[in-house]
Amino acid sequence: MKTDELARLEKRLGYTFKDRSRLELALTHRSCGSRNNERLEFLGDSIVNFVIAEALFEQFPEAREGQLSRLRARMVRGVTLAEIGREFVLSDCLRLGSGELKSGGFRRESILADAVEAIIGAIYLDAGMEVCRERIRSWFTDRLAGLSATDNQNKDPKTRLQEFLQSRQNPLPKYQVTHIEGDAHDQVFTVICELESPELNAEGKGSSRRGAEQQAARFALEKLGVESA
Repeated sequence: MKTDELARLEKRLGYTFKDRSRLELALTHRSCGSRNNERLEFLGDSIVNFVIAEALFEQFPEAREGQLSRLRARMVRGVTLAEIGREFVLSDCLRLGSGELKSGGFRRESILADAVEAIIGAIYLDAGMEVCRERIRSWFTDRLAGLSATDNQNKDPKTRLQEFLQSRQNPLPKYQVTHIEGDAHDQVFTVICELESPELNAEGKGSSRRGAEQQAARFALEKLGVESA
């Protein structure tokens, strides 16, 4: 991996490694062989969960355990970590095996999220907990600021739709992929959300099946009048 690429990444991360081999390892996917980022990912996953839990505990002193757990799950879920990975432009620096390269793995949500966790683990080993905590909080500042312990919008559309239907003892929605277009590394999924009672369909599109399902659920909520368009 080119030194200047790593230097640019360190600038985006806001941290310069004492031992850059740790960063290189954090960016190495298991498709490259046995020396990969899985152990660092394991470590980083635990750290980010703790740091975000701590931040939420401080930010919402009146929130109940269940509220804090939901907020933390939203902050540390794969889609959020992958968003952070895209902000760091990790796709330019990932080390992938030939198979993953051909299939567009450098854009895959799970690979980006795992790499972010591995980088967190690498920073912890390189600089300790205080520096690692400061970096994580910096990366999550805007996302944490936008949270509300009582705001229903903290729940994703699929969860809100499910809870709406359950509260009325209606059948749960069914999601069906109706179309996939584009190259393997740049696909667009089309999903239909089908409701039995009340009877309606809503279509969503996204770069992943999950994203398309979320959009379809959001449109279904709008049709039900639960949320405004």
